[in-house]
Amino acid sequence: MKQLRKRRHRIESELNITNLVDVVFTLLIIFMITAPMMTTGVQVDLPKADAQNVEVEQSIQIAINDHNEIFIDEMRANPVEFRQKFTEYYRNRTEVPVFVNADKKVPYGLVVRVIADLQQAGVVKLGFLTQPLPPNKS
Repeated sequence: MKQLRKRRHRIESELNITNLVDVVFTLLIIFMITAPMMTTGVQVDLPKADAQNVEVEQSIQIAINDHNEIFIDEMRANPVEFRQKFTEYYRNRTEVPVFVNADKKVPYGLVVRVIADLQQAGVVKLGFLTQPLPPNKS
C-alpha cells in the first residue's frame, strides 16, 4: 500500500504597499501646495514703515485691496454701504481694536473716507498695518 503524502502548501501573503505610498505622497504634495492658499484674509500689498509690532488677540480687520474693494473681516462691503455694515458689525464689539490694512496702491482719499466712517461708528482704538522696512546693510 502506497502511503499518500500530504503536501503542505504554504500560503504566503505579502501586502504590496507601493500603491499606498504613491497615493500618500501625492496627497502630501497636494496639501503642501494648497495649504498656503488656504490662509484667511484679504491679500493686500502693505506699505513699508518703521513701526513696532503690536500683538492683539482679538481685532477687527478692515482691508482695502488694490481694486478698491473694502472688507470687514473678509466680508465685502462697497464704499457706499461700508459705514452701515461696519456700524452693525461693530455694535457689540466696541472694546475691540480696529486695524486698517490698505494696499499701497489704494488712493489716499478712499483710506481717509474709511477712517472717517470708522470714527463716526465710534471706533476709538484704531491702528494701521504695515510691513517692516528691510534692515540697513552697513
